[in-house]
Amino acid sequence: MTAPSPPVLRLSGITKRFGGLLANDGISLTLQRGEVLALLGENGAGKSTLMSILFGHYVADAGHIEAFGQPLPPGQPRAALAAGIGMVHQHFALADNLTVLDNVLLGSEPLWQPFSRRGRARARLLAVAQRFGLPVRPDARVGSLSVGERQRVELLKALYRGARILILDEPTAVLTPQESETLCATLAQMVAQGLAIIFISHKLGEVLRVAHRVVVLRQGRLVAEAPAQATTQGQLAQWMVGHAVEAPVRQPARAVGAPVCTLRDVSTASPGRDRLRQVSLTLHAGEIVAIAGVSGNGQAALADLLCGLRAASAGQATLLGAPLRARPAWLVRQAVARIPEDRSAVGLVGDLPVWENAVSEHRHWFAHPWFRAFWVRRRAARGHARRVLEAFDVRGGGPDAPARSLSGGNMQKLILGRALLAPHNGEGSARTPRLIVAHQPSWGLDVGAVGFVQRQLIAARDGGAAVLLISDDLDEVLALGDRVAVMHGGQLSPARRARDWTREAIGLAMAGIAG
Repeated sequence: MTAPSPPVLRLSGITKRFGGLLANDGISLTLQRGEVLALLGENGAGKSTLMSILFGHYVADAGHIEAFGQPLPPGQPRAALAAGIGMVHQHFALADNLTVLDNVLLGSEPLWQPFSRRGRARARLLAVAQRFGLPVRPDARVGSLSVGERQRVELLKALYRGARILILDEPTAVLTPQESETLCATLAQMVAQGLAIIFISHKLGEVLRVAHRVVVLRQGRLVAEAPAQATTQGQLAQWMVGHAVEAPVRQPARAVGAPVCTLRDVSTASPGRDRLRQVSLTLHAGEIVAIAGVSGNGQAALADLLCGLRAASAGQATLLGAPLRARPAWLVRQAVARIPEDRSAVGLVGDLPVWENAVSEHRHWFAHPWFRAFWVRRRAARGHARRVLEAFDVRGGGPDAPARSLSGGNMQKLILGRALLAPHNGEGSARTPRLIVAHQPSWGLDVGAVGFVQRQLIAARDGGAAVLLISDDLDEVLALGDRVAVMHGGQLSPARRARDWTREAIGLAMAGIAG
């Protein structure tokens, strides 16, 4: 009987503290040659810290790492690269104005080299591309490539540098279904040739499809390890959050109400792809309209338009029968609630306490009881913040904690609470949102937080709000949308009932191919 081959990567007893926070607690795991190992966990479970230690960005307080049987020096990123460890991040690190070959060569040649050996580099790049089934055009400018092609360039960057261990962070987050299928085939070809892959993803169905083995972190500890074939999505979710997770159940909209917002042939003058081109859409009360599409095809322009951050250059846009104004404060007064795409940079002011962020979009002294003239009645404002924290299960230090101290999931819950839990007016009643613009509301969240966010949007719809959901996650689009439309190149397809779409048809529309 042949003895099992030694692991290509071994992490033993990795422990890391940040002050009183135990980010990694004695984590040990191995990775075999030709294996896809899925690394799962909630936001804040310790995945990013563990990968940062592996790459030498952090130094562990205890424990050690071996790569291909040799100790990996701590705190030395060059040593990790030299050992054959590469990483493809979710957000690509590419220069759009340079060619594919230039991007691959960046950082791979010593500064003192008098000239670039481009001919030799081109031949090597094409050889690597052919070996792993990653077709590439070395002279194409990256800015002209599709998202799937850009990811291919990121993979080639790592492989060109001799990576034998690849860490993939949410690799399908911005891909169409067809591009995801292609990536899965590419990964199978890579492991067949002996590469080892650590696969980080929140898409549990995808994890079970591509992974051989799964490890789960929770609160800094390794709590489960199992062959992928021996587990289920439900079991993985339970391991991640510590209890059973129920997927949100969406019943079809019971009674679609009157139009709340209407766009007719609306265009915006923004440069590049992030603009609208003759977009027409009607949003009704009591309905979720979900917009699918690869990020960067005009979704940000649509969200900004409906939140008053961008004006239409052509066409007609109305809200509740009145012309839509490019004035955010006016839209807030019309009960338009927003859940912005970037929760940390746009949704919250990190240095302000939680309670100030909870009331920050309602600062109209004439409208709410916690503002009198130019003074803030802190007791009333903090009281509303506590209601938000309790109703939306925001954890992380209470009303006086700085917003930046919250985890990503708790930041999103705070933004949801601010948007959906309307402040009481002086007579004790609350004004619920009429229109909710939810832009990537569950992006980067773990399975437990995703379910919470989705249930709140369904409840808001059932309460009579018109909901516009913009999401890169096709599963979320199909799970929540009463009607679904697809955006590509700034243009929007007609919004059809969700059951009238197939995943394949949506994927083709996302790629700009008419069905």
